[in-house]
Amino acid sequence: MGACVSTSRSTCSSKSNGEPVPLPCLGIGLCRQKRTKRTFSDHVVTLQHLPSIPNRVFTNGKSRTSCIFTQQGRKGINQDAMIVWEDFMSEDVTFCGVFDGHGPHGHLVARKVRDALPVKLQSFLNSCQSRQNGSDQTCFKGNSMKSDVGDLDKDGSIEDKLNSLWREAFLKSYKAMDKELKSHPNVDCFCSGSTSITIVKQGSNLFMGYIGDSRAIMGSKDSNDSLVAVQLTVDLKPDLPREAERIKRCKGRVFALQDEPEVPRVWLPFDDAPGLAMARAFGDFCLKEYGVISIPEFSHRTLTERDQFIVLASDGVWDVLSNEEVVEIVSSAPTRASAARILVDSAAREWKLKYPTSKMDDCAVVCLFLDGKMDSESDYDEQCFSSATLDQSNHSGNAAESDDGQKSEPCLQRNFTVRSAEETDTYGRQAVEVDGDGEAVNNAEDQSWLGLEGVTRVNSLVQLPRFSEERPGP
Repeated sequence: MGACVSTSRSTCSSKSNGEPVPLPCLGIGLCRQKRTKRTFSDHVVTLQHLPSIPNRVFTNGKSRTSCIFTQQGRKGINQDAMIVWEDFMSEDVTFCGVFDGHGPHGHLVARKVRDALPVKLQSFLNSCQSRQNGSDQTCFKGNSMKSDVGDLDKDGSIEDKLNSLWREAFLKSYKAMDKELKSHPNVDCFCSGSTSITIVKQGSNLFMGYIGDSRAIMGSKDSNDSLVAVQLTVDLKPDLPREAERIKRCKGRVFALQDEPEVPRVWLPFDDAPGLAMARAFGDFCLKEYGVISIPEFSHRTLTERDQFIVLASDGVWDVLSNEEVVEIVSSAPTRASAARILVDSAAREWKLKYPTSKMDDCAVVCLFLDGKMDSESDYDEQCFSSATLDQSNHSGNAAESDDGQKSEPCLQRNFTVRSAEETDTYGRQAVEVDGDGEAVNNAEDQSWLGLEGVTRVNSLVQLPRFSEERPGP
């Protein structure tokens, strides 16, 4: 169940003799170095080779500095995906992400984004660095930023260039990811999509890019040494003033259904569909002309010694747990390696208590500990790690799959996107089959897909749009 992870230094094989070749210094991408025959682009790993990359974890388990866990809900195949990639571009860089799919092919979209987006980010950072090679820049990495160049550049221009570099890389990689999904030959993203919350920790710098309603928080000590919750991202929902204004300007509609007044949704101008419960997402191309975008929010934060850990999670967790409750659960876990699993188990219990008539949503959690330490697992922890609140035979994490600036606005402590109306099993269940990698796949392509049943989350889409020849022009 746990992921087998190598902790060796990140190396790539040379094309000439097969010997390991260390990745070049990409620090923040502002490096002045001699041009050599071997470049970073020579060593960018193809998607087919991703599972063999050292220090990349994408199934339930732990790494040197983090633990991750996902559990399937009660609505069909698990559409959540997550990743931790240590030594992402250099030894002091860690990439983390959580992706929450929705729609008939949401699970495929989430996995595709999980695999391809980090590689695209690497590619654009390398491209940015190549443009900087000829300029008179100073190369620095991670924690050395302030000590090495702080006295040389007190006006903050180095930090500005750092932010500008990462912002450009996030914006371009997200744009390229959505473009690739639109033309993907095997994944229909017209009415399917995924959220994305991605962070890059480089020394004391934290860079974040995100779309949708997944969330990142941080556990940090205040002046009294009490652990408090700090929300790092904003849930990008359709009722946020700037999001609603953009959608309405593009002739999309934003309103909530009568039986779920707490869940604002995005609707087509000419049909009460699909009812998307977020304002930004990958995919969902039926709504891209009507205000739903894939442009990420970007932010930067300088970490301090008071900052203890970061939690990324899909909305299945935030629907039932507050920021403070999540920080308390993670900080009180018996071992760090079990923190993500215990958090998911706690969310599962809360779903049963607070919404007994609703089907529990998929949950995915990444816990990143900022001091870079992970405790050694005891025999007890190894034993309890393999047991979850729900039967793991039906609620396990994904096995290895194939590829098929701005101010934060105030938001609620809980996600509040739960459909609380009573649901029964009268909808029936779609037939599923298991593919070669052990994943359940939809086996009812020719059946009419119900937005409140099957492989989608109840609180993401209401129904698929119904287009006809009488569709009015824009």
